[in-house]
Amino acid sequence: MTGDAQAFWLRAPGEGEIRRVELPPHGPGEVLVRTRYSGVSRGTETLVFTGRVPVDQYAGMRAPFQEGDFPAPVKYGYLSVGVVEQGPDRLRGRTVFCLHPHQTAYVVPADAVVVVPENVPAARAVLAGTVETAVNALWDAAPLIGDRVSVVGAGMVGCCVAALLARFPGVRVQLVDADPARAAVAAALGVEFALPADAAGDRDLVVHASATAEGLQRALDLLRPERAVLELSWYGDRPVTLALGGAFHSKRLGIRSSQVGTVSPRRADRGYADRLALALELLADPVFDTLLTGPSRFAELPDVLDRLATGRLPALCHLITYPEE
Repeated sequence: MTGDAQAFWLRAPGEGEIRRVELPPHGPGEVLVRTRYSGVSRGTETLVFTGRVPVDQYAGMRAPFQEGDFPAPVKYGYLSVGVVEQGPDRLRGRTVFCLHPHQTAYVVPADAVVVVPENVPAARAVLAGTVETAVNALWDAAPLIGDRVSVVGAGMVGCCVAALLARFPGVRVQLVDADPARAAVAAALGVEFALPADAAGDRDLVVHASATAEGLQRALDLLRPERAVLELSWYGDRPVTLALGGAFHSKRLGIRSSQVGTVSPRRADRGYADRLALALELLADPVFDTLLTGPSRFAELPDVLDRLATGRLPALCHLITYPEE
C-alpha cells in the first residue's frame, strides 16, 4: 500500500470529523499527490455542511472525487493544491491543482491534475476552481467595452468576477454588498464599492452572487431596460421570493443562470481543461491574494467549517494548510 492519509468527512449535518483513510498504490497513469493547501468554498461547502443540498440536486452536486452521499456521511470539497510525489516523470515534483476533497494525500488519474504555472504561488492556486466559475460566467455574460456593470454579492465568486471585469477596457465595475467591510476588498481589486441602497442604476449588466433573495431583487432593480441579471448564486433548499409585479415586465428584464458544470455555449470551442488552464494562468495576478482568508490548519477543519456555517468566522476563500511530511 502507498500508506495512510487523513480526510475531512461530514459525519452528519453540522458535524465534521477527521478520518484515517487507506491509500491504494498508484497504478499506471495515476499520481500520488501530497496536499499543501486546500480552500473552503464558503457558499457551497457551508450549504453541504449544514445538510441543505436539495434531494433533486444530489447527483448534480457531486464533486469529482466525492465519497459518500448527501446529506451525510460525505467527503466533499474541490479546491486542492499539492505536490506529485509518485507518477509520470512529467509530473513528479510538480505543484498541481485538483478538484479533490480536503485530504492530506490522495491517488487520482494523472489527467485529473493540472500543473500550476511557476508564476502562481501554491496557496493562491486554490482559487482556480472559483476563478474558473468566474471565467465561465463572463463567457456567458459577454460584457462589451464601455459597459456599466454591477456585481451584487462580494463573496468568493462575486469578487473573482469583479477582479476579472476590472481588466476589461472601458468597463466600469461596481461591487455591491451589504457588508461595508467589503469596501476594502473592492478597493484592492480596483473596482468601486456601494452598499445596496447606494448602488448605481441603469446598468448594462448585473451579475448576482449574494445567494439571497434581497440581493437578486436589488440586482433586477439596477438593470436598464431589456437586460438580464446573470445569476451565479446557489441557494440550496432555500426558497427565493421576488417582487415581479413592478418594472420587471414593463422593462422586459430577465434572469439567466450560469453554471460551471457545463462550459458556456458561447465558447463551444473550449473544453473543461482549457477553462481550468486559463483560470490558473489568470491567477498570476497577485490581486487575487486579497480573496484568501485564514489560514487554518487541516486538523482544525471541523471547527472551521462550523464557524463558517454559523457566521462566526468571516471569510472569502478560507485557506487550509497541511503538515509537511
